[in-house]
Amino acid sequence: MRRVDIGFAVPVSGSWATPLAMTRVARRAEELGYASLWAFQRLLSPVDGAWGEQYRSVTDPLVTLAYLAGQTSRVRLGVAVVNAPFLPPVLLAKQFATLDLISGGRLDAGLGIGWSPEEFAATGMAMARRGRRSEEYVAVLKTLWTDEPVEHTGEFYRVPRMSARPKPVQRPHPPILLGGGVPAALRRAGRLADGWVCGSGPDLAAIGDQVRTVREAAESAGRNPDDLRMVCRGSVRVRPAGAVDREPLTGSPAEIRDDFGRLAGCGITELFVDLNFDPEIGSPSADPAESMRRAEAALEAFAPAR
Repeated sequence: MRRVDIGFAVPVSGSWATPLAMTRVARRAEELGYASLWAFQRLLSPVDGAWGEQYRSVTDPLVTLAYLAGQTSRVRLGVAVVNAPFLPPVLLAKQFATLDLISGGRLDAGLGIGWSPEEFAATGMAMARRGRRSEEYVAVLKTLWTDEPVEHTGEFYRVPRMSARPKPVQRPHPPILLGGGVPAALRRAGRLADGWVCGSGPDLAAIGDQVRTVREAAESAGRNPDDLRMVCRGSVRVRPAGAVDREPLTGSPAEIRDDFGRLAGCGITELFVDLNFDPEIGSPSADPAESMRRAEAALEAFAPAR
């Protein structure tokens, strides 16, 4: 079984998402040997909080990671995910390239296609054909990052013949990880991306099938599936041990670590612990000091073996 790299999500959701808490988590994660730090994107949330506590107040992921690039030196910086339809590819390519540059080549670029009609309306974009549009989006990003001069004319996007600099530090470009759980999204990741990142509620019963779909699509496209990264957001909730109806990734640190092992057996190559999706932590109503105390305990409990 391949070794699973362990990362940790920084505070981006709720009352504990402060510069001080972000810095403390990022620096401690790097000290403890975590492989990566992660953030996610949410532009809006319903006024009634129907999407959950974790979405009520969320900082921008790229601004957050840029700030933390200056607070760390080794750990990788991942976003899972930025929804590509909300930004023109030339703008996101520039933001990603800049973040890769200022971090010394530590960016993992996660892309999604979005699911909220309200966010599509607010960004002036249509939801229709967003899956097909995302395929061209990936192609445009790669062109902007690798060609000089650049030029693209496609079904959805056009970039006139121009220069696009600076280029990212990583060659040929930062790893592109595509999100999504439906078969079309999984096959797209296998055909086009450097890896796949699962959603916020991984189903341990289904994730093995999802990984196989990604790998099979890669193989059908003439790619080596072993080269792809399979990243799982571990929406961890630390609770007392021994619950009869325990859900995956909920329970004692030992029980949750057992779940990590099951995910590795399903083909997951990387997992990051994300406390933002615990409603007792990632909420604007949570006590930020208590959230930070629990985060520091989790950092110790799930630290990778060194």
